[in-house]
Amino acid sequence: MTVREIDASAVPDDAYLLDVREQDEWLAGHAPEAVHIPMTQIQERVSEVPADRTVYVVCRVGGRSLQVAAWLGRLGHDAVNVGGGMQSWEAARRPMISETGQEPFVA
Repeated sequence: MTVREIDASAVPDDAYLLDVREQDEWLAGHAPEAVHIPMTQIQERVSEVPADRTVYVVCRVGGRSLQVAAWLGRLGHDAVNVGGGMQSWEAARRPMISETGQEPFVA
């Protein structure tokens, strides 16, 4: 099964963006509207992922999100990998916030 991939600059503004990075990565910087479910928790929390809309999955560089997108696809979700991950998101100058009070960055 081939997973669709999209460039970070092409992710729709109103997309359901699922960030599967670990907590420290999330705290350092993430997309403002992203939903955080670490890859290590996705199996037990999959019920939180909407089945009725496209899910754009992002991690740091695209490897973990590719695995999660493929897994979600096997479950019947319409899942798209964000190629290049948050590094590409940052490079495309997409909005980011942090939870630390400091300037957001991709950890």
